[in-house]
Amino acid sequence: MSRAHTALRRAGLGTALAAAALLTAAGVASAHVTVHPDSYAKGATDGVLSFRVPDESDTASTTKVQLFLPTDHPLLGVLVSPHDGWTATVTDTKLKTPVKTDDGTITDAVSEITWTGGKVAPGHYEDFDVAFGQLPDDTAELTFKTLQTYSDGKVVRWIEEAAKGDEEPENPAPVLKLTSAPASGTATKGSAATPATTKASASDSTARGLGAAGLVVGVLGLAAGAFAVVRSRAAK
Repeated sequence: MSRAHTALRRAGLGTALAAAALLTAAGVASAHVTVHPDSYAKGATDGVLSFRVPDESDTASTTKVQLFLPTDHPLLGVLVSPHDGWTATVTDTKLKTPVKTDDGTITDAVSEITWTGGKVAPGHYEDFDVAFGQLPDDTAELTFKTLQTYSDGKVVRWIEEAAKGDEEPENPAPVLKLTSAPASGTATKGSAATPATTKASASDSTARGLGAAGLVVGVLGLAAGAFAVVRSRAAK
């Protein structure tokens, strides 16, 4: 085999490995527990939050999910949707600061929901739905720390919070953004992100995807250049 052919094979292999590494990194970066939608109006009522739990293991299944709800800014009227194969255990906590509502003063709220008995297979995900009667209106976001247990005993703690301006941590906790309440006279029932917010979120996701694609294209371009140089030398 000529030196030119060997160089071409090495260049092609290096390009493939680099592209695969970039695509893998992009996939891993987004494979964490998330909440959907990712934003709601402050004080919104009668809505549903869906917590998406992906299984990132090559061999082990997810067998337990523990979701911790904030009690400093509690969700009121929490209900858990039945989920095939899973059993949900709900834990209530007495609030340090009771919440006054039109229906009276609330002194207890759900602080933890644990799902067991089911299985999320490797390479799959499950959505766990939680309904609420009312969201708080005195904070800009809610953090839902989550523990994910695998069948091999490994526990992934999705509890890290990024300070403003910092990069996303390795194991971020799901965060629900609370936007300004609609103008007076506008219903807040089940109100999720505004069109502008949804559009911005979609644009951000698109930008990330294009960024990853751009990196891969760049690597392929470098490989193409290397191919041309080697071919030119071989021709001489």
